[in-house]
Amino acid sequence: MTLHVNSEQETLDLAALLATLLEPKDVLLLEGNLGAGKTTFTKGIAKGLGIETVIKSPTYTLIREYTKGKLPLYHMDVYRLEDVGGDDLGFDEYIYGNGVSVIEWATFIQDELPDSYLTIKLEPTGEFFEGRNITFEPTGEHYEQLVEKFQKQASEEGLI
Repeated sequence: MTLHVNSEQETLDLAALLATLLEPKDVLLLEGNLGAGKTTFTKGIAKGLGIETVIKSPTYTLIREYTKGKLPLYHMDVYRLEDVGGDDLGFDEYIYGNGVSVIEWATFIQDELPDSYLTIKLEPTGEFFEGRNITFEPTGEHYEQLVEKFQKQASEEGLI
């Protein structure tokens, strides 16, 4: 499923709606070039989980934990692991923990990922990148059902 958003606010609103459907151990993989909106999408997830802390990109810290919400949010940016991978860094403690894991650049820790997850691709559009195409690619039955629920609810709320 691919949706088009015209603003940062629409991105935040869609992500916040998705967050209301998430459960512990859910894994979201965010893909997109630098500036595609991955951190903005994560801010929307945090909002939907009731997390009021300022969300920052974990580019230099690898993992940021936000625990004051409906569910903990583990925001990971593993770009810096391109040459070394994620062995022995304890990603499984987050991925199989009691929160939601949002992982940017997950291709660099492919071996650490569970069998099922939701890939979300963000692609800027327009001359000044004001819009985004957001593609949801579920892997596994749980995430197929999640995307179906999300699409239905987003339609009912007039977001798509």
